[in-house]
Formats: sequence, structure tokens, C-alpha cells
Amino acid sequence: MKKATAPANQPPASAEARFRPQIESAIAEGVAPSAMTLRLTWRDAHLIARDPAVALEDIHFEAGAMFFLGVRVEKGGVAVSHLDGSSPGALAGH
Repeated sequence: MKKATAPANQPPASAEARFRPQIESAIAEGVAPSAMTLRLTWRDAHLIARDPAVALEDIHFEAGAMFFLGVRVEKGGVAVSHLDGSSPGALAGH
């Protein structure tokens, strides 16, 4: 009898694939890119900066800071990458 094989583990989605929809959704809801911060692990920051799926227009560097879709990227200091300030309600207290 042949044993069933477990499905192959798929690699995690790229940072671009994870955060582009979140950023675009937040912008569509009225959140300004300048009100958000994309906090990336060092690994994700390295990968997104070199991801061939990221158009040159979507990522830029200004005064030593990296921006993705107009959102400032903070590199390191987090165990898991996440987007801060992506909902209008999250910014109500500021």
C-alpha cells in the first residue's frame, strides 16, 4: 500500500505580495502613505529591495530612508514584519 505524501511546504509569500494589498487598501480608505510605517525584518527589507517583482517606481530611497509605495520602511527591530497605521481608526488617537 502506498503512503500518502504530505503536500510540499510552500515558501512564505514575499514581503511585496504581503504588504502591497494592505498598503493599497489603506490608501483607498483614505490613509496617507506618510501616516503609515512598514516595519520589516532585516531579511524582508533585503528581499523587497531586490525583488524583481517590485517595479522601480514602487520603491525608492530618499535621505537614507527606504520607501515602498510611498510608505517609509523601518528595517530591523521586529521579529515579524508588519504595517503600522494602515487603518483610519488606528490613527484617530494621533
